[in-house]
Amino acid sequence: MAQKFLEAGYEICTLTEKPDIVIVNTCTVTNIADRKSRHMLRKVKEENKNAIVVAVGCYVQVASEKVNKIEEIDLSIGNVEKRDIVNIVENYIKEKEKITEIADINQEKEFLEFGSITFSEKTRATIKIQDGCNNFCTYCLIPYARGRIRSRKKENIIDEVTKIAQKGIKEIVITGIHIASYGKDFENNYKLIDLLEDLNKIEGIQRIRLGSLEPTIITEEFAIRLSKLEKICNQFHLSLQSGCDETLKRMNRKYTCDEFREVTKILRKYFKDVNLTTDIIVGFPGETDAEFNKTFEFLKEIKFYKMHIFKYSPREGTPAAKMPNQVDGNIKEQRSQKLIKLSDQNQLWYNQKYIGKPVEVLFEEEKDGIWSGYTKNYIKVNFKSSKNLENQLVTVKIFH
Repeated sequence: MAQKFLEAGYEICTLTEKPDIVIVNTCTVTNIADRKSRHMLRKVKEENKNAIVVAVGCYVQVASEKVNKIEEIDLSIGNVEKRDIVNIVENYIKEKEKITEIADINQEKEFLEFGSITFSEKTRATIKIQDGCNNFCTYCLIPYARGRIRSRKKENIIDEVTKIAQKGIKEIVITGIHIASYGKDFENNYKLIDLLEDLNKIEGIQRIRLGSLEPTIITEEFAIRLSKLEKICNQFHLSLQSGCDETLKRMNRKYTCDEFREVTKILRKYFKDVNLTTDIIVGFPGETDAEFNKTFEFLKEIKFYKMHIFKYSPREGTPAAKMPNQVDGNIKEQRSQKLIKLSDQNQLWYNQKYIGKPVEVLFEEEKDGIWSGYTKNYIKVNFKSSKNLENQLVTVKIFH
């Protein structure tokens, strides 16, 4: 969206520089995200009373009536309309014309090309390859906010990554709402693994990192083909959510713990020093102490490098919000802290294996003479140097 405004002759500025227009891209993945979105919208108007405040994104898409009741908002735009954001804002400035109805994103059949990628870092670019989700997990609003799966054409992705490589960017991160479903809406049977094989051929790109993966995509055949791509990072984020089959079934997740365990074995078989991370929801409706203990024991067995722990948050409009036996907040907190402690222990155990060993690091930024960057399997490394190491791949030895 920023790119669209830049192309139209606008300048990007900070909130302290008193902008004329403020775009707030909202999130609705949790109740907390909703609350933060509302808070930000009110805050920017309070600090910039003369600015036009525009709410866009997922919270607008699923709760436009609630959003429009926020007095501080001048204009609200859904996910479909974002592609025309400059025209919509300019029409509002000239005619005070507002969007009266948010388009149904479920009617979108193709990936919306949004122009050039914007880089958050000088060493890494994030490439969105698909949008939407067809899974309908019982706790999640994403299918309603982002619609059904829509894959980006491979030609557009390859063209963009080629241009990124020409700019000197060494690492790309493949992302989307549900990247494991990439290509399922194509008729030519071109899937995620085929795309990765094509991206691996692009000169200049030295690392390809995958975003969150649905574990069901990992098969022996997939792992064999993936392991032959020298640029693929040996770090995988597998979305688990629970280590208890009963809880997974209530969540409408499409795998069992045994199947997930097999996935981790396959990855550890084909990728040396593989780093596995995950997401876990604690306190899902009906989660008993016994079910949580099953999750805890399963997580101890798998030994994830890092676990992102979320306390279940009821989302209005989802089946889980209406389920019986909602879990008390204090219990959620206790379970969350127990898993956070386990995650910290796992991370320490994994990191200590590298003491005294050489690792290759892509350095990103410097502060007070200390450069920081990441290994291929996403261990953060700090290194003292007077040289400019930005965007450089350097082999260093870990001491502590």
